[in-house]
Amino acid sequence: MMGQEQQLGDAPRLVVNIAIDQLRTDYLEAFAPLYSSDGFKKLLDEGLVYANASYPFTPIDRASAVAALSTGVPPYYNNIVGLRWLNRETLRPVYCVDDSKHSGILTRQGASPANMATSTVADELKVATAGKAVVYAIAPYADAAVLSAGHAANGAFWIDDEKGYWCSSQFFFSSFPSWARAYNDLQAPCHRIQGLTWEPVNPLVGNFSYFVQAGQQSPFKHKFSGNNAFAQYKASAMVNADITDMAQQCVASTGMGNDRVTDMLSLTYYAGNFDHRTVTDCQIELQDTYVRLDQELARLIQGIEQRVGRDKVLFVLTSTGYSDEENTNYDQYRIPTGTFYMSRTANLMNMYFGAIWGQGKYVEATFRNQIYLNHKLLEQKKVSITDATARAQEFLALLSGVRNVYTSLQLLTSMNDQTRKVRNAFSADRCGDLIVEVAPGWRILNEDTQEQELSRASFTPFPIVFYGAGIKSERITLPVTTDRIAPTIARAIRIRAPNACSSEPLF
Repeated sequence: MMGQEQQLGDAPRLVVNIAIDQLRTDYLEAFAPLYSSDGFKKLLDEGLVYANASYPFTPIDRASAVAALSTGVPPYYNNIVGLRWLNRETLRPVYCVDDSKHSGILTRQGASPANMATSTVADELKVATAGKAVVYAIAPYADAAVLSAGHAANGAFWIDDEKGYWCSSQFFFSSFPSWARAYNDLQAPCHRIQGLTWEPVNPLVGNFSYFVQAGQQSPFKHKFSGNNAFAQYKASAMVNADITDMAQQCVASTGMGNDRVTDMLSLTYYAGNFDHRTVTDCQIELQDTYVRLDQELARLIQGIEQRVGRDKVLFVLTSTGYSDEENTNYDQYRIPTGTFYMSRTANLMNMYFGAIWGQGKYVEATFRNQIYLNHKLLEQKKVSITDATARAQEFLALLSGVRNVYTSLQLLTSMNDQTRKVRNAFSADRCGDLIVEVAPGWRILNEDTQEQELSRASFTPFPIVFYGAGIKSERITLPVTTDRIAPTIARAIRIRAPNACSSEPLF
């Protein structure tokens, strides 16, 4: 059995949960010659490494991944189907942590984890310790901070896109903690961004190229300015130093790991492409991102181990399991491709249904690859949702580029290997009545919003690493899924797993 000989000693005093947005094994290994011995190498050499991890649902984005790591269950149970979804009442997109009932602190954005329907491992720690455990989350983005903090946390911090301060929400604090305010006055990203230039931290980065593109890449220099400066900064390697600094400050100021009650700190780092560009446009930046990330992990591990003690801290590290899509132009290389137009499809469906049941707007809205039917109109016409979705499925299946069409009923009632991953990402409250899957290489385009995504069935390899707290080093290549991380942490700190989680611990 995997990792069976791993014996748990005393419960660790501090659990540091690290989710690295878009971390990939292929890049992680490729840039290894540029790493120090105290970051990634230490984790991979001295930790318990599950080398072959994956998420049990598709599609994945940052919010659905972080929520799944916290709750130990996919969106089907925790209800966080993505960064955004369509509100069925207003037919407007909703951001996953938006909450007008709780105002933002140092930000205009009110936020809470109210949309997450199940408990998190941090929530269960709070319950098990009668509220004594200290729980914080820190991330560049509101969604990652709030969803990894959970419902019962002491606090969550993220960087405001407009002003560049560390900010939060009144869901967590009636007033901003004095230590965080003092830290903001001296160390918030807004104080440094004016004079900041991002260039390679290691002179070898420019000469070392993992990517196949021939010729030496020219080094880069980026400054962050204009209205978009902080959003750009948060999608760069530079933001990771802020996460480490804020984490060290939080541990020091709140006394985390000081007593025998286990505390929990959840962190999100960034390993994606600079400013969400394509890999081709930022190859050297990507290499530098991994080198800087290695340095930040080394700094984090060293700082926390010195403060709490190596045998008393459990570090858990994994990836959000997706990567920013490539904006590949397949036409140029005569590779089969095409565009599936959502609004045009909705109009065609309205005409098709109109011919059967009389005129009307049967398709109420489309969002990403989902189609929302007008339930009220169907009721007036005495047409069952089952009949409407079955006819729509037959109609859509005939359109070019469509590889599969799933109906909400099919996802709620059937569970086979083909539909399992799609069903796990589905929520009846948040998703459409029909989900369209186009052929790999095809794009789905929403003509109204001009949002588009490329369909790609490629797998993003990433590891799960447990390090510290007496864990012996071991490398396990058997495939495992990320829903098993939460119950593993729960067992290590002697508490119940999150309330919807039924997966087995990894060891």
